[in-house]
Amino acid sequence: MKTTKGPIITVGTTVHAPVEKVWELWIGPEHIRQWNNANADWHTPSAENDLQLGGRFVYRMESRDGAHGFEFSGEYTRINPLKKIEYNLDDGRKVTVNFHGNGNETTISESFEAEQMNPADLQQEGWQAILDNFKNYVESHRETEKLHFDFRINAPVEKVYKTMLDEQHFAEWTAVFNPSSHFKGSWEKGAKIYFIGIDEDGTMGGMVSRIRENVPNKFVSIEHIGILKNGKEVLDGKDVEPWAGSLENYTFTDVDGGTLLTVEMDSIDEFNNFFLETWPKALKVLKEICEKR
Repeated sequence: MKTTKGPIITVGTTVHAPVEKVWELWIGPEHIRQWNNANADWHTPSAENDLQLGGRFVYRMESRDGAHGFEFSGEYTRINPLKKIEYNLDDGRKVTVNFHGNGNETTISESFEAEQMNPADLQQEGWQAILDNFKNYVESHRETEKLHFDFRINAPVEKVYKTMLDEQHFAEWTAVFNPSSHFKGSWEKGAKIYFIGIDEDGTMGGMVSRIRENVPNKFVSIEHIGILKNGKEVLDGKDVEPWAGSLENYTFTDVDGGTLLTVEMDSIDEFNNFFLETWPKALKVLKEICEKR
């Protein structure tokens, strides 16, 4: 569907990272899903990107509450690796993205033809917010692996959501990770929460985290900001660096009255095998709890 074109708007930023890294995180669908939103009320649940001349991209953008959504899609018309991308949106508007690398810094300039349904300043604000979110994502990105688990549960999403986060049942299904597993704190957006367990030596440890987002029956995002060491909160230092800023996300999707529970989490190499083995077991316990109650 074609739209009436408005003025050309340009937004920009400087990212403190080499252009090779910036390019990689700009074009990778697994990364696009993480940064392609103007604020925490929106997300990109799916992204497809065929980066070649004539190739297409489709990013599904939705509000967290599921009330609004649209596809941001188009076709590539020019690709100069590490330097320039040009594409036409499906409504006919043209977009140009320039990358200028200078050592450990990369300047990005993004120009687009405005549409006339919304004020130009509002469009500029939205595109700049997404670009700023990309900058933050790149600068905080570490070489971690994102683990992904999908699990079908024969219970309504409301029940799965409530059961998964309930204090008693949380301790039951996370006992797979640690028999003494439990949490202290609140699941409210912005709240601090502690995930706690006792090790074989009787020492209390765990993660210091905050709830980055909580849309009831839809989505929960946990950001890990530190660790508990000998029962004390530690927010910086070499023990914290591998985990600080890592995310653990739960998405609840209604499928014919049941629930598709998706778990995505940032992990580091030395723990990948542990999580790959234990998450399916933990989700199986959660499934049994939800389906028998």
